[in-house]
Parts: sequence; C-alpha cells; structure tokens
Amino acid sequence: MSKKDGRQTARENEQRCLRALHRFGFLTTKQLAALCWQRWSVRASGPPDLRPAAATASALRMAQRTMRRLVDGRRVIVGRGPDGSRLYALSEGGARALKDAGVAAVSGKDLVRGFSAAYYRHRCIANQVAISGMRQGFRVSTDREIAQGLWLGGQAGVAGKRPDVLLRGGDHRVWWVEVEKSRKNAPEYRAFLVWLGKVLRDCNRREGSQLLGLGQSWGRLIFICTPAFESKLRRDLTALGWGPQQIDALACFHSALYSFEDTLFS
Repeated sequence: MSKKDGRQTARENEQRCLRALHRFGFLTTKQLAALCWQRWSVRASGPPDLRPAAATASALRMAQRTMRRLVDGRRVIVGRGPDGSRLYALSEGGARALKDAGVAAVSGKDLVRGFSAAYYRHRCIANQVAISGMRQGFRVSTDREIAQGLWLGGQAGVAGKRPDVLLRGGDHRVWWVEVEKSRKNAPEYRAFLVWLGKVLRDCNRREGSQLLGLGQSWGRLIFICTPAFESKLRRDLTALGWGPQQIDALACFHSALYSFEDTLFS
C-alpha cells in the first residue's frame, strides 16, 4: 500500500475539522485537537468518564496549522469568546465544501457573532463533554445537533425535554447529560421535577423504556452542576417522596469536573 502524501493528509485533516464544526457549531483550537487528532475507542459500554479530554502538544500543533489553512481559504470564520478564546465556525465556503461532500451543512456565522458569558460557558462545557464521550466510543448527540432536532428525541424531545448532550453506548444504554449552573425559573423547575418522575417510572417498566424507544434503556441522568444545584434538587425530590436510593439510582452529580466561573478553552 502506497503511503499518503502530505497534501492528501492535509485535505483529510481539513475535512475532519469542517465536519466537527458542522456537528458542534463552534469549537476552540484545543477542542479540535482533542477531537480530531486523538485515538477513539471503537465501542463504549458502561458509564462514561466525563473528565475534559486533553490534547497532546503535537495534536495542538496540527490543529493550529489546519485551522490556519481553513481560515486563509475562507472556509472557516473566527470569533472570540468572552474569555478571549479563539472560536472557529463554518463559513459559507466551508458549508458549501461539506455540501459538495454530501453533508447538509450551514454556515455558523451567527453562532460566533455575540453571546453572553453564561451561554458561552454552558456551550463550552457541553462541547467538552461530547468530545470526551466520542473519544470513549459513545454515539454522541451534541448540543448543536439536539437544538436542531437531529437526535433520537427529534424536535419534540423525550417527554417534551431535551438534554444538553446525549451519549449512547454499545450496550444500548442512554446517558442523559444536563449542564446546570443556576436555578431554573419556577415554572420550568416544576416541569423539570414532573419530568424526572416520568423518567423514574419509565426506568422501572418491566417491558423496557417507552420514552426512549425500542431497544434503548436508561443509563443515568448526569448533572454537570454546582453544589448548590445538587443540594436543592436532592431536597426537592426528597420532599416529593423520593428516597435516597431512587435519586442515586437515577442520577449522578459532578460539581468538580468543570468550573462555571473560569472556563477557559484557548
């Protein structure tokens, strides 16, 4: 088998990055390096490890070179996050290049024009969780894809709700990820508690999950959240009659993996 030349390798790297931006909306250099230049597991089973996926120095250099070419070729546009991070999204030219390859892509120019610091932190954490899941071999629906209805719940959601990230393992278990920084407004929070009750009942169905569809089963609901959010949710579920074992069987909480205050992804 003949060895690929450098130009072919460069084209493949560029195509990988364009596809990643299509799926995520926007990404930073470090995120692209961790996603596109690291080995992925073939098939995941068991609980996901949602620690941030690190990029090697060589992967970061390759990502920087590739993105420089894509920016110079006007296939990618550059924005700045509230923390000064350099963000990449598809340009019209990048979207056309993907369409030529059979991918129904659109420009991400509106995604990097301006957003709040809270939205930016939320999206960065959701993207990082999705990247970690992909590298472990999970089938992942990103925040961007879920917002577009391109996941198992479609536009309607699962019992009317959408996650921030969805992970599906080779064992057909579904891991529902929620990124929660602050308290929801009162009506939204009450609806959320009702939804949790529906999920708990669905988990206990002998016939299997009705909400997720044929062949799928619940793993756990994973909350990337503040300690205050975890404490309040546990209190409120207990007040509704949930036992500690029910809460821990359905949900797990991670308050130390990510910082909501100083999320920096260069």
